[in-house]
Amino acid sequence: MSDLFDDPQPGQNAPEFSVSEISGEVKRTLEGTFGRIRVRGEVGRVFKARSGHLYYDIKDDKSVLACTTWKGQISGLSVVPEEGLEVVVTGRLTAFGAQSKYNMNVDEVAVAGQGALMALLEKRKKQLEAEGLFSDARKQALPFLPRFIGVVTSPSGAVIRDILHRLRDRFPRKVLVWPVAVQGQNCASEVARAIEGFNQLTPGGALPRPDLIIVARGGGSIEDLWGFNEEIVARAAAASQIPLISAVGHETDTTLIDYVSDRRAPTPTAAAELAVPVRLDLLGWTSEQGARLSRAAGQAVQLRRQRLNDLSRALPRPDRLLEDPRQRLDRVADRLPTALISGVQQRRVMLSERGASLRPATLRGLVAARSDKLRNLSSRLTVRPIARDLTQKKDALARLGQRMQTAQQARVDRAVQTLGANARQLEILSYKATLSRGYAVVRSDQGLITNTAAAAEAEHLSIEFADGVFQVSGDGAPASKPAEPTTDEPGQGSLF
Repeated sequence: MSDLFDDPQPGQNAPEFSVSEISGEVKRTLEGTFGRIRVRGEVGRVFKARSGHLYYDIKDDKSVLACTTWKGQISGLSVVPEEGLEVVVTGRLTAFGAQSKYNMNVDEVAVAGQGALMALLEKRKKQLEAEGLFSDARKQALPFLPRFIGVVTSPSGAVIRDILHRLRDRFPRKVLVWPVAVQGQNCASEVARAIEGFNQLTPGGALPRPDLIIVARGGGSIEDLWGFNEEIVARAAAASQIPLISAVGHETDTTLIDYVSDRRAPTPTAAAELAVPVRLDLLGWTSEQGARLSRAAGQAVQLRRQRLNDLSRALPRPDRLLEDPRQRLDRVADRLPTALISGVQQRRVMLSERGASLRPATLRGLVAARSDKLRNLSSRLTVRPIARDLTQKKDALARLGQRMQTAQQARVDRAVQTLGANARQLEILSYKATLSRGYAVVRSDQGLITNTAAAAEAEHLSIEFADGVFQVSGDGAPASKPAEPTTDEPGQGSLF
């Protein structure tokens, strides 16, 4: 074992390399030998670092190749690697000398074959269906006659011309076209932004918000239509608050946007037919409805006229209706003179009977009885009891007045005592007593001065002592003679 660490035998001329030199030589050999290559395999572990770089493995049944896609290269990938997806990656082999590893820097990823694409499509379809994006409950009804229609498609293809031609034939409407790439690596992002952009427009603004969106593209292979199978497009269509019609490919072509859209049209021309009704059919229908309404109104009037005639024939004649009342009136008119004479005679007899009972003797007795009762009542109302009652009430009133005067005087005395105590307390708390001990109060035009800075800024000062107020101007000279101290009522100081 010690021979391993001995010096080289004399005569050996093999070159010696440092670790960095051999790592750099290996890197140059790899990059120079292979150059730009394409590798097919199944995507294994996928990891996206915080820096934005993407790390993943490409493997087959025997080996694993580490791959790296830098942050700036990810946006150029047509397909983002997903675990289990069979892909063909394109890039350059390189070595990482710090760990004695080699990997492949990938700048292009393509799905290996249509079978792998269909498997990826089925996987995404199951995921979105599990989230409820395919549910019929969340789909919106299409407007019957939209004012503005937004179309997301390529402005240079035949699709937009077919849509405009069909709209012009059926019912001309205003169309807003949002140009996008309908295939390639920019297709999915541009279509998703177009759908979101139409939804962010303000209704009634300078650029009006459409009432309906049509996402359209002509037919093509599954690779050409793959942008409409991306998850961002499906989620943008599902989140659209504007009803959306998908018209991607021909009738046999199906993409993810067809499942999440509110309606699927087999072709772009069919999408235009779903968007608006036929104007001539509407005019014919309205004319037909107007004729039906007129016929119904005429039939209703005719039926009611016939019913009225039938009912009028069942009614009796007016003369026959008045025959019985006329006979009753004649009988009553014949009996009326006899009834009047009989009533007058009966009332005359009753008056005679009542008058006989009212004789003069009876009336005189009734008047005498009432007079006696009146004298009895008047004798009870003498002047003496009333005068005695008034005297008692006056005495009681005098006693109450004396008690009230005594109570009022006591209340006034208590208030005077309280006021005197408060005045003495006010005198104790007044700052006037403090002035007598040598203190002074300094004021300016702006109010009380409490520091030298404010005194220096004031133009006029007023200094109050215990015996008066002294005025001082800004230059320090006295402004006036001391004023006599202000006093309030004798014996009571002032709070101010």
